[in-house]
Amino acid sequence: MSANNVHDMSADAYDSYIESMRKEQYPMLRETLYLDHAGTTPYSKRLMDRFHAEMMGSLFGNPHSVSPSSQRSTQMIEDTRLQLLSFCGADPDDFDVVFTANSTAAIKLVMEAFREQDAGFWYGYHVDSHTSLVGVRGAATMHRCFESDSEVESWIGGQDAAYHEAHHLFAYPAQSNMTGRRLPLDWCSRLRQEDSRRRTYTLLDAAAYASTTPLNLSDTDTAPDFTVLSLYKIFGFPDLGALIVRKECASLFRKRSYFGGGTVDMVVCLKEQWHAPKSGALHEQLEDGTLPIHSIIALNAAIKTQLELFGTLERVSRHTAYLAARMRQGLAELKHGNGKRIASIYGSPTLEHDDGNTLGPIIAFNLRDSRSNWVSNTEVEKLASVKGIHLRTGGLCNPGGIAHALGLSPWEMRENFSAGHRCGSENDIMNGKPTGVIRVSLGATSTISDVDRFLDFVKQFFVEEYPRPSPSVPAACQTQRRFHIESLTVYPIKSCAGWQIPYGNSWEVREEGLAWDREWCIVHQGTGKALSQKQHPRMALMRPHLDFAAGLLHITAPSAVESISVPLSKDPRCFEKRDFAQRDASVCGEIVQSQTYTSSTIAEYLTKALGIPCTLARLPATSTQSASVRHSKAHLPHSGGTGTDAAPRILLSNESPILTISRSSLNRLNEQIKAKGGKAAHPAVFRANILLAESPLSPPGQEQPWAEDQWRGMRIDRTDGAVMEFLGGCRRCQMVCIDQRSGEKNQEPFVTLAKTRRFDGRVLFGVHTALATGSEGGSLRIAAGDFVEIFT
Repeated sequence: MSANNVHDMSADAYDSYIESMRKEQYPMLRETLYLDHAGTTPYSKRLMDRFHAEMMGSLFGNPHSVSPSSQRSTQMIEDTRLQLLSFCGADPDDFDVVFTANSTAAIKLVMEAFREQDAGFWYGYHVDSHTSLVGVRGAATMHRCFESDSEVESWIGGQDAAYHEAHHLFAYPAQSNMTGRRLPLDWCSRLRQEDSRRRTYTLLDAAAYASTTPLNLSDTDTAPDFTVLSLYKIFGFPDLGALIVRKECASLFRKRSYFGGGTVDMVVCLKEQWHAPKSGALHEQLEDGTLPIHSIIALNAAIKTQLELFGTLERVSRHTAYLAARMRQGLAELKHGNGKRIASIYGSPTLEHDDGNTLGPIIAFNLRDSRSNWVSNTEVEKLASVKGIHLRTGGLCNPGGIAHALGLSPWEMRENFSAGHRCGSENDIMNGKPTGVIRVSLGATSTISDVDRFLDFVKQFFVEEYPRPSPSVPAACQTQRRFHIESLTVYPIKSCAGWQIPYGNSWEVREEGLAWDREWCIVHQGTGKALSQKQHPRMALMRPHLDFAAGLLHITAPSAVESISVPLSKDPRCFEKRDFAQRDASVCGEIVQSQTYTSSTIAEYLTKALGIPCTLARLPATSTQSASVRHSKAHLPHSGGTGTDAAPRILLSNESPILTISRSSLNRLNEQIKAKGGKAAHPAVFRANILLAESPLSPPGQEQPWAEDQWRGMRIDRTDGAVMEFLGGCRRCQMVCIDQRSGEKNQEPFVTLAKTRRFDGRVLFGVHTALATGSEGGSLRIAAGDFVEIFT
């Protein structure tokens, strides 16, 4: 079957065609559920083969020349320009297209033109706008955010005459990148017709809309003045944007002060300072410097390939509209065992009116548990990642849409920001409200099976047939149970393998955690960001060894015969001259001042081992530099038992000084995994410092898995009453799926934890721990084999 007769196919037949074609043309989608087409859509094998053949078969030179290769590039660029205009139904007599890096760059070109006007400009934008549209207000003399469609309608019908001397620009998205809601395209023509006193220009953000729906600019009178596109959202490749301009608006760009190579006919720099802009087509005046020649050649191949594989965008639009309606309907029908709906869908009208005219193939929603509590979007994304599902969560660069959908007032958003919320942070439920949404977006390669697979995923992991209990509330009276420390482990280098403390060896515990735990990290040489196993699983195979006799930390890379070593001492005299420097490092989103090693030997060793330019950095314990002080996360309670009301200090750990897990709980978890045919989880995957087990003197069969949900603290026998407090459950992520002995990724144990250990939307295993009281100096000593008393 081919795409030549797709117009005649039924919906089911077209879906079957896409399923079959996808196997050959989109091999990267095998075993993957890709639901982020609004970010970018995948590129086909045929497109890449065609582009490769074009590049290998011809020589393309810089178009700013007259050589044969340069003229070939120029011809190809102009042919592609016409192809793109035709693809959008735009008459080249009335429109011109300017190639840009992306849609944001296209928006900036329009902003720059208006900013250069003598009286500045007034700017209006719709609340559903992408951040790139919102940002134009920073250059405007006056600006206004329209908070609803009705507000825009009222404004169009009765515009006031204020600031009539300034140019006016009104911008809005053809389709919300957050909810898929489609806004009226006739606003452009109505503004042109009804604005009799002054000219209001229109800027249409069609990046999300045009990814699956044909953009028809055939009627010049009703078309926007400026239309921006993201071509990679339509074709997957190349990474280009475009600005389509009505030629009658070209005069707005004449006051543009900046010029670059290729946009001027003459430039004089000596004695006189003047230049003559290009007098030809508008794109010649705006495309500064050398065009991305090869990307435009790829665009030529992309347009041809799109038509061959999918027919027209009209067919893609009908297909994706059907899939989106199926997805929304499926989510709306999912209910918990007590009858409560699981999904809150945003921007959707009644399901009876769910069609391609009102909604694009983007669905934004949040999930609730059976008690109507919000499920953390971060937890959804973690589990989706483990199951091979690609989606997006968070604010989606749509601040107005998020605030409107979630009922977030400006003061609440300010409060959330002050409390530490940032784009992409895990603390995504604050003051009882989500701070973002889950977004799934469908594209030309999506199929019915994709929709059904995602609905099955939500049903399997988030629909509760029976309400899941919360961790038990501790009783008022204190009870004690006898445990012992089965093992102690430190992780000298963040995200690398652990080093088990020999049994019976007395080990110091400080406010920051166990001595030598997470003092070092491996940082990217360019950004200073601490690397993590989540992105670099081979870090699990980097073996640190604490050699106290030699006073060295030895580091052995996977399959390496030799190791590298650095002094354990913090005394600079132990280092060679200029062996490290004070530099900023980014750890879990926080900037700290670290000792970054400048040795080329260390950098080359680690870079070779991990395949990424990196080196070693250190945040020594007892650092006195204020820039290096980190504290346990704000959501973790603490008693202030270390002599201060501040949260406990931490070095390079994620959330708290120490992590403790229970042998009984680990055994129960592994029973659940093995009952489904899975492989038992090794304790190392949880990267705990302390592994507690019931005392050998306890009666047989007295194990109590998940008892740590009630624990408040523990007293170590050898420390004369010194106490460590438990700060709450540890929120797990997909990093527990990395085998710490092979570096391979699996689905367990996270999948089983997600089904059995989710509380208030968070998947918990193990408990955060900190020193509460101890000997002078705020430390104590413990050892594997020590008996402890647990109290609740």
